[in-house]
Amino acid sequence: MKRICICFLWMAFFTTGCTSKPVIPHDYRLFLKYMPKSILVLPPANQSMEVMAPYMYLSTITRPLAEKGYYVYPVAVIDALMKENGLTSPEEMHQIPLHKINEVIHPDAVLYLTIKDWGTKYKLIDSQTSIAIYGKLVDTESGITIWQKERKIVRSSTDNADSIEKMLIAALVNQVLSNFVDPSLDVAQRINQDMYNNPQNGLLLGKYHPLYEENQKNWRQKMEDAYQKKEINKMSR
Repeated sequence: MKRICICFLWMAFFTTGCTSKPVIPHDYRLFLKYMPKSILVLPPANQSMEVMAPYMYLSTITRPLAEKGYYVYPVAVIDALMKENGLTSPEEMHQIPLHKINEVIHPDAVLYLTIKDWGTKYKLIDSQTSIAIYGKLVDTESGITIWQKERKIVRSSTDNADSIEKMLIAALVNQVLSNFVDPSLDVAQRINQDMYNNPQNGLLLGKYHPLYEENQKNWRQKMEDAYQKKEINKMSR
């Protein structure tokens, strides 16, 4: 009886493996329809306990977007412009009507960011740096969200330690180094890599990237094939 049960379990396992569903592509139809050339990044809204988190993260954002092939409006200039017009916090800046931004600055899209977690916590034999970011890219003409994503990374100082002694040393070294170099910036750059450069659901290549035409052709074909097969995901975080 046991042998029969085991045989059925193995058959079920291999049958499930053989009939696994194909990978479903991310829904880029709106992104392709409203393909932006330029992106304006507003200072992130902050839900974390770290008051400097918005501007720390803002310092990491221009390079990954520019490397994807987009013109990025200088973040410091945009921040100064907003403050000169009486908007002193990122939350207030996020309330500006899109038509006003389009009228004054003329970006193709606005990237709205929210910091949900940011900081390093120190324990006896460990320190953990945790960052969580949510971003959505909105077309300024239509007001339609063409892309959105949320990611969280937690890095522990003892990730590669295999003994209590090594954990203690790693935690101590990390705490000392944090007085000179904030580990949050390194984790933020890792989040950027996953959010914007992920080949499955990151940003599409912009019009200033040398591989833009090829990338557009490939994704349009993927979207067409997936739509015909009804295997396309709805846009989600």
